[in-house]
Amino acid sequence: MSGGPDSAPLRRDRSFVTYWIAQTVSVAGDSFAYIAVPLLVLHATGSVARMGLLTAVAGAASVGAGVFGGVLVDRFDRRRLMIVADLVRLVLYALIPLAWLAGPQVWLLFVVLPVCEAVGMVFQVASVTAVRNLVHKDHITEANGRLHATWAATAVVGPVLAGLVSARFGPAAAVGINAASFALSAAGLWLVRLRSPDTDEAAPRREKALVEFLAGARFLWRQPVLRSLTVLLSVFVFLTFGLTDVLIYHVRHDLGGSDRTVGTVLGLATLGTVAGALLVAPLRRRRGFGVTWIGAHAVCGVAIAGLGLTGSVPAVTVVAAGYLCCVSIGGICSMSLRQEITPDHLLGRVTSAFWSTHFSLGPAGAAALTWAAGRYGVSTVCLVAGAGCLLVAVGGLCTPIRRAAPAAVDDEPTLQPATT
Repeated sequence: MSGGPDSAPLRRDRSFVTYWIAQTVSVAGDSFAYIAVPLLVLHATGSVARMGLLTAVAGAASVGAGVFGGVLVDRFDRRRLMIVADLVRLVLYALIPLAWLAGPQVWLLFVVLPVCEAVGMVFQVASVTAVRNLVHKDHITEANGRLHATWAATAVVGPVLAGLVSARFGPAAAVGINAASFALSAAGLWLVRLRSPDTDEAAPRREKALVEFLAGARFLWRQPVLRSLTVLLSVFVFLTFGLTDVLIYHVRHDLGGSDRTVGTVLGLATLGTVAGALLVAPLRRRRGFGVTWIGAHAVCGVAIAGLGLTGSVPAVTVVAAGYLCCVSIGGICSMSLRQEITPDHLLGRVTSAFWSTHFSLGPAGAAALTWAAGRYGVSTVCLVAGAGCLLVAVGGLCTPIRRAAPAAVDDEPTLQPATT
């Protein structure tokens, strides 16, 4: 209603702004680990395949945690879960720079990173569902766009600084900065207050964890657009999960760049994510969900293929920015759709089931992509992966995704409370 609290600008919503700041701090720290952890492995082993293996192991842990992450989010206070997850990651990431004082300890990364990714999956599920309880339904896409735009803007500076810190003090020091960011994030989240779920939604009956997880999976499968998104994004993630490792290897190995160059490339490329986050809401309003999502993934395919054809650092930076722009647009579109049409008492489990399913092929994809890059070269791998992503976009044209406005309430499947 006009003039009511739900129509107030998001910038005046104290809880949203506090949440916004807390997550921005956390993402700023994450951008340090985003650069530093692969560099730790590359410095110690010189192997892109080992980088991919670590990504695969961590990804598998994240997928496994996703099975029960949504159940935890729907059962317990979402804000407190996020605070606990921040504190756990603070402790674990702090172990890395301490251990590195005695020399490279690559084995520790294979212990710490999977656990942090598993905890991080629970945090991500909770953070997505928290947006539903922070803002009115009509503001969800705008809120997601603002959050992602700010996170991406922060992440522009983060990789650049991470590259500088890694070059001057070593990658382990950059990981230490990431650890400190979790403390600040937890402190900010402590000040946030979430709204209660809508009173007209029936409270779910608690069942065994696997049964509750399957309730989210059933919702995904029965909703035509979400089902199509899950299948197509599973293929997309398989093709792109290891792309950051390949890009870092390409800049370092093929183009002769330094740690500072890697940080600069990834930092500037993240400007694409900022652009995508700012463009997604107006694009979806004007062109509809289907055109926006399919178009974004088509351009992703072209950009990935382009990475394999570029032979200079500036060109790689520009192409990577275009890729990240479209990933941002597609990701925010699909996430907003899930938030809009999923009942609150199922939102954690639906998010968890969605991520667990479509990320399930990611670890294998990362291992395959990085192995192939070391064996056949970055150019060949990027051309093949880019062609695959174009096929994902074509697949969207053959599914309910192609409709201009698939978020209609009429498409929403219903589940009896007793089955959840």
